[in-house]
Amino acid sequence: MAQERASGADEDPSSALPHEPTVTIRPASAPTRGVALVLHGGRANSFERVRSRHLSPARMLPFARLLSSWGGPAGLETWTLRNRVRGWNGALMSPLQDARWALERISEQHPGMPVYLLGHSMGGRTALGAAGAPQVRAVVALAPWLDSSSSSQPLAGRRVLILHGEADRWTSPAASLRFAQRLQDTADDVRYVRLSGAGHFMFTKLPVWHELSVSYLLDCFARDTGAPVQDKYRRRAAALLAQPPLSVVL
Repeated sequence: MAQERASGADEDPSSALPHEPTVTIRPASAPTRGVALVLHGGRANSFERVRSRHLSPARMLPFARLLSSWGGPAGLETWTLRNRVRGWNGALMSPLQDARWALERISEQHPGMPVYLLGHSMGGRTALGAAGAPQVRAVVALAPWLDSSSSSQPLAGRRVLILHGEADRWTSPAASLRFAQRLQDTADDVRYVRLSGAGHFMFTKLPVWHELSVSYLLDCFARDTGAPVQDKYRRRAAALLAQPPLSVVL
C-alpha cells in the first residue's frame, strides 16, 4: 500500500474544536492524474469532535484503501476526510463546509485535476452537495441521507451512482430513487442500484458496496483522463453501465 501522510492544523488549546478537518492522503504510485475524496457519515445534530475510533470514519477506510490499491498505479491519489464535528447541524451544514475546505486544498495541490467523490450516509449527502465544485467529475453516494430539500443542481453535468440497501431503516432508499429520477435531466449520467437484503451499515453484500463504487469511480477516472486503469478493476462498472440506469437490483 502507498505510504500515508496526515495533514491538518494543530488544535487551539483554548478551543473545543479543531480549526480544520483532518485529511489522510494516500499518494498515487504513478504521476498523479486525479484525486478521490472519501467522506464519512455522522449524525443530524452534534458538535462532538470526530475521532478516528468512531465507526463512521472507520467504515470508509476499506473504500479508501481499495481506491488507492486499484487506482494508485494509474495515477489516482486518494484523500480521506475526517470532519471536525459529527453532526450536519442544520443550516450550518458542517460536513459540507469541511468537504469544500478539502476540495480547496486539492485544487491548490493539484490545480485543474479532476476529483471523484465517495460518501456514505451523511457523507453521501455531503458528496452530492459538494459536487458543484468545478473540479468534481463524478460522485458515488452510498445509502445517502436525502429528503425533498436535497438539491440536484450541484450534479449538473456530473456522473452519479447511488447505491442503497432495500432494508435500510436509517435513510430512505425510496428518497434516493426519487432523487436519482430528478437527476435524469440534470446529471450527465445517473445510476441507481438497490441492494436486496442490505441495510444501512453495509454489512450485507460488502464486496458489492466496495467493488461497485470503486469500479464506477475508476471507470469515470479512466474515461476522463485516459489513465491506464486495468479492465479487471472496471468490470463491475462495465456490467452496470450495460443495464438500464434506474432499475438495477443486486
